[in-house]
Amino acid sequence: METPTVWHNPRCSKSRGAVALLTERGIEPTLVRYLDDGPDRAALEDVLRKLGTDDPRAITRTGEARYRELGLASADRDALLDALVAEPALLERPIVVLGDRAVVARPPERVLDLLG
Repeated sequence: METPTVWHNPRCSKSRGAVALLTERGIEPTLVRYLDDGPDRAALEDVLRKLGTDDPRAITRTGEARYRELGLASADRDALLDALVAEPALLERPIVVLGDRAVVARPPERVLDLLG
């Protein structure tokens, strides 16, 4: 089995929960601390493809104050992707990638969808 990659924020209970579900099953995921080293545009496009969507709002924390401050509710796709690159705190968490598939693990049990 391939090793899952978790876009991880250790301060987030949902992110910690997804990692715990994997490790409880003997799976040690690769953790990407996306707040420290944010994804570039290509990585965002790749994860959207793996999620089966073209809409960056699927990985955006639209309820955040910063989202409103930046006026992203009316932003087009390109502007939203640019904002996610510049402000990785706006990314939903955790995002778990396994092979050619991904899930936003909210709730954390969604990670189980990748395991079959």
